[in-house]
Amino acid sequence: MALAHSEAANPHWVPRTKIGDLSHIPGENGLPIVGTTFRVLRDPPGYGAHMVKTYGKVFRTNAFGNPTISMVGAEANELMLFDRDKLFSSEQGWGPVLNLLFPRGLMLMDFDHHRMDRRALGIAFKPEPMRAYTQDMNRIFAEQLKNWRGEMQFYPAIKQLTLDVAASSFLGIPLGPEADKINTAFVDMVQASVAPIRAPIPFTSMGKGVAGRKYLIDYFGPQIAERRRNENRQDMFSQFCRSRREDGEYMSDGELIDHMNFLMMAAHDTITSSVTSMMWYLAKYPEWQEKLRQECLSIAPAGSDISFADLDKFELTEYAFKEALRMISPVPSIPRRALRDFEFMGYHIPKGTAVSISPSFVHMMEEYWQQPEVFDPMRFTPDKVKARHKYAWVPFGGGAHMCLGLHFAYMQMKLFMHHLLTNVRVEIADGYAPEWQPWPIPKPKDGLKVNFRPL
Repeated sequence: MALAHSEAANPHWVPRTKIGDLSHIPGENGLPIVGTTFRVLRDPPGYGAHMVKTYGKVFRTNAFGNPTISMVGAEANELMLFDRDKLFSSEQGWGPVLNLLFPRGLMLMDFDHHRMDRRALGIAFKPEPMRAYTQDMNRIFAEQLKNWRGEMQFYPAIKQLTLDVAASSFLGIPLGPEADKINTAFVDMVQASVAPIRAPIPFTSMGKGVAGRKYLIDYFGPQIAERRRNENRQDMFSQFCRSRREDGEYMSDGELIDHMNFLMMAAHDTITSSVTSMMWYLAKYPEWQEKLRQECLSIAPAGSDISFADLDKFELTEYAFKEALRMISPVPSIPRRALRDFEFMGYHIPKGTAVSISPSFVHMMEEYWQQPEVFDPMRFTPDKVKARHKYAWVPFGGGAHMCLGLHFAYMQMKLFMHHLLTNVRVEIADGYAPEWQPWPIPKPKDGLKVNFRPL
């Protein structure tokens, strides 16, 4: 596993710069050993606002034992994500955070290797399989959402529901009693990604995360050979098992498992966070909830399935989802490592520097968004989008590393909203406002208390 991020395994590998080599860039070193880690984790938006106000749009921090240069703004997002000059390594950016948990995941690949595996995995997101996933989701949502009535905690409920969707669409099996174990493994792996203690010591977050990874390796591994033989299975895992790279070769078992671990995490945890934030805003702004309900009913009656061909009709629903993603970005920060020296906003940033951008911060900057604290889905009409910097809104990343499953996420959200909003009204108590855990993936600390009233 260590070799996946070694110089021998990656021809683009560069050693990390030391904090002393970045002393010309303003910022903070923090405390001995832990640096600024705990300040970042305690209040990421507040800390980011403090740093930008104090030091400007380029500043130095020292979190997780990794001195980092943060670059803030749509221009910084474009520089890093579009990466026309191949300046940045995603593998070496995410590696220090994820290499014990999601090695060889698509996000931890660069350039030709990334392009080749992305193309092979893309077969599972073509129209034909997406139509099959649509049928699965309609069935699951119709069956399960009819029981969502009265007072509930939304986050754990949607988390379990998205796991069921992942089991059907990704694995093609009813998980049954394995669901809780798989869910726990994913939760442990994601929480470990921001654990201050980076060694897999038993009973620590990282120890639990590494144990979760081992459980999933043992779960997926024995199924690969059968999935390659059975061409009738159309779930994502089976399609990945049968897909070949451009050279005609299958991916190795280890690579397949790592891709499945990463994609299951991405599809499960990020959509859970995103739909939860959307539900919070629809409950908080009932006039928008009603607009979406009427749009859903204009497309199909309550209780009806939605076809794959009808998904583009959910225009206001998509605007509202995009606005929720703006206000609570599912990936608050995106790291990279500089492969060569470069200049940005007058600063010389040396080869080997860990650099990062913050979608969650840029999404709330007044220079791109008028009254950014206000929930306004109409920011995403085509004319407004065209007038705005292309990289001012990047919840799915951008460039070569744009989220592979973003259309799957939109599809799942639209089907869920149709089956829910056409049957219930979502309400919250007067004055209620949940506190959000911002890292590693945002979620309401109290689970988001809602009341589903039948229409």
